[in-house]
Amino acid sequence: MSNFTIGHRLPYFLASRLFGDRKQHGLIPRYDDPCWREWERRYLDFYYANQKASIGAVVNNMGYRILRKVDLSSASVLEVGPGDILHMDQWQGVPKRFVIADVQQAMLDRSAARLVERKVCFETKLMARTDITSLPFNTAEFDYILSFYSLEHLYPLESTLAEFARVLRPGGKLVGSIPAEGGLAWGMGRFLTTRRWLKKHTTIDPDKIICWEHPNFADHILRLLDRFFVRQRVTYRPFCIPSIDLNLVISFIFERK
Repeated sequence: MSNFTIGHRLPYFLASRLFGDRKQHGLIPRYDDPCWREWERRYLDFYYANQKASIGAVVNNMGYRILRKVDLSSASVLEVGPGDILHMDQWQGVPKRFVIADVQQAMLDRSAARLVERKVCFETKLMARTDITSLPFNTAEFDYILSFYSLEHLYPLESTLAEFARVLRPGGKLVGSIPAEGGLAWGMGRFLTTRRWLKKHTTIDPDKIICWEHPNFADHILRLLDRFFVRQRVTYRPFCIPSIDLNLVISFIFERK
């Protein structure tokens, strides 16, 4: 079964090293925790050291290729958590309306600068963290929602996906990618990269931040996507074998029922 993984089902002493100590720290950040406060200060340093450079950039780019399979021409598009919108080189057509939404103004500013540079018409929406379960958009407002490397962060995910379905028109599509979180390859890769970076450059406990930043495992995300949407395409990279454990990125196109 492609939605099954053994990674996060390993014995606790192994799983907690690869996927965070969820029993001890839970899935919801403690915002007054010193590790969380330091993480908020250092997040962009981490992002540019690990996601935009080295192997992280290669992994992310694998997921962006799914956009070659959809035509955004003249569409109304929402992207939640757009980051630096590094997938624009993969676009087929230019949206008529492109709305970017994030909980951090600094990230919206970075996204906006990229869109101005590419001469794409856009709107920005700064949201509170609680808005993700009650999106400030009208029912059936969008033709597409783009979600690249964000569903693993959004908690609780079920109510978030219900909102995605609400603001998509019938037949509209949710397009994006997630890391193979909870899989063996992803857990081992992070153990050798992210964990080392945090230990070397910060005083952050990785066992906390991994839980709080990635509360959702890939198998759980896929099950919920199948509940709210109709599966059109799911692609596993780099090996194309339908296995969470053996791959690093899962890309998808789901259609609104």
